[in-house]
Amino acid sequence: LMGDRTREVARLEGMLEDASIKLSSVAASLTSVSARAMLTALIQGERDPRVLAQLAKGKMRIKIPQLVEALTGHFNAQHAQLARTMLHRLELVELALAELDAVIAQACQPWAHQLELLQTIPGVGPKVAQVILAETGGDMSRFPSAEHLASWAGVAPGVHESAGKRTPVGAPHGNKWLTSMLVEAAGSVGRMKGANYLSAQFAQLTTRRGMSRAAVAVAHSMLVSVWFMLTRDEPYSDLGADWLRRRNDEAHTRRLVAQLERLGHTVVLDSAA
Repeated sequence: LMGDRTREVARLEGMLEDASIKLSSVAASLTSVSARAMLTALIQGERDPRVLAQLAKGKMRIKIPQLVEALTGHFNAQHAQLARTMLHRLELVELALAELDAVIAQACQPWAHQLELLQTIPGVGPKVAQVILAETGGDMSRFPSAEHLASWAGVAPGVHESAGKRTPVGAPHGNKWLTSMLVEAAGSVGRMKGANYLSAQFAQLTTRRGMSRAAVAVAHSMLVSVWFMLTRDEPYSDLGADWLRRRNDEAHTRRLVAQLERLGHTVVLDSAA
């Protein structure tokens, strides 16, 4: 159903583009309250972009000049008919989603504590927590270690070894439902811009390996945290956004000390200096 909703929104966006209406370039989502109000007015016959832009609510009102420009196009009766049917299908899908959300929430009641723990991880909301619980069963005793869990899910890096030579390869196939939700959560963490350890890890790996691999790596870190959290029955503990920098500084210090000692020097470190 979530896939159906995404596809219907994409169809709606494509139809608006055909009418030179660039609403999606200004509004965060075509399903937001402000966007729905503007689309409804368009369907009902309103064509003045200034009048349509005034329907913006809350924080969207500071974007009224951009909305006026985005809503200037050639939206006609045929576009209105298409938009009406697309919005109707969206409403049906959203109604079905709301009903299923209630069913899932009721089914997850026995694991309310575990769900609460999982949502302490940055980027993990109720739906992601529910998927983690549903796919793993919430019982970490099935997995001997966090590495086993990551490999089973398909977010662990693979390595081929032959004649003593190790070659890194892509992550193995695993639980596609769990992997897709974790990667989606990792993407949301990446937009937090240095607010925690996971966002710092995402930024560092994106620079070196690209956004896709960074998302999988952060998903791996999140799932490792899940194993320890559910095993120990404790909430997520963040290492801090500067942990990677501090670790690199400490490793660099150890390398320099080792070089000096190999040259015959005795090194005494003064942390206060």
